[in-house]
Amino acid sequence: MDSAFERHCSELVARERSGHTAVVQEDLLYVWGGYLSIADGEVFLPNDEIWVYDLEQGAWEMFHMSGEVPPSMSGTCGCSLNGHLYIFGGCDDNEQTNQIYCVNLTDGKYMWRKIVHESGAAPSPRDKLSCWVYNERIIYFGGYGRKLLTNIDSRNRSFIVDEASWETRTSDIHCLDFKTWTWSEIIPASTSPVGRSWHTLTAVSDGGLFLFGGLSVDCKPMSDGWLLDVETKKWREVQHPFKDKPRLWHTASPGKDSDVIVFGGSCDSILLVDTGHCNDALVFQTQPYPLFRICEDYIAMNLRNNETLRYQLPLLPPKLLTAVQTRMSFYRPTKKQR
Repeated sequence: MDSAFERHCSELVARERSGHTAVVQEDLLYVWGGYLSIADGEVFLPNDEIWVYDLEQGAWEMFHMSGEVPPSMSGTCGCSLNGHLYIFGGCDDNEQTNQIYCVNLTDGKYMWRKIVHESGAAPSPRDKLSCWVYNERIIYFGGYGRKLLTNIDSRNRSFIVDEASWETRTSDIHCLDFKTWTWSEIIPASTSPVGRSWHTLTAVSDGGLFLFGGLSVDCKPMSDGWLLDVETKKWREVQHPFKDKPRLWHTASPGKDSDVIVFGGSCDSILLVDTGHCNDALVFQTQPYPLFRICEDYIAMNLRNNETLRYQLPLLPPKLLTAVQTRMSFYRPTKKQR
């Protein structure tokens, strides 16, 4: 490799940021938008730049963007589908938006295009929401934004508001169909979670989503978990052992056997105090485990206190023995991390 190119790769690094959008397409990570803190203020990153990280080479490269470029924003919700990045919502210098934009990530032109839907009503302007790609559709949940009085059922209103709108955290579900470019709202056929932002929504099956945490309407960090069946449109609250570990602005990744691994985030309302950052990993079980997983976990969990298991452990086949010994480290006694 040319030495000048090596120096270029080693020196070019994307700026630090929060509230950005990132997706992976093949071996490339694409990053757009967000903000950073300078002195006592927050500055939006340029809206006409997209940063690309080559996961094989470990090198960054920046490309200029053109077309119908969206405003500089943070809190947008992004996803990739058929080689395109789609972003919805977000907050700019003035307010939240409910516009949707897309850019082709594969043609090298990086030309933004504003999407104009054919029919249906778009969600109200918002940011800090979550989304999921499902059967050529994008499904959006929650977020923080402006709610119009025209969206409220007057029969269920027990208060009077003088303004035409107000800002709140939502629990509504909206769907954009890419075949017809139609917006529709999914009305749950069951009790729904309370409105929130800074939450996570993770696919755990072909038609199932796991919702965890976030900041509630009354600005309280949350620790509840819910499963949504997209086909039946029913929510079900999940019982789990982490009720005392509220999280917001965390990450949630799918694991084996439909586990969801939550890492980091904050346990405080970061709008008031930003000191409760977390570094523990929470593993949520969303589906019944296969018999092998149950047996492996039982042995690993009880081996230290069971003489019979300790005696029989060396009799296991080598591959199975290695798997159990590896799993034992998960259940090792640990000191509480601060």
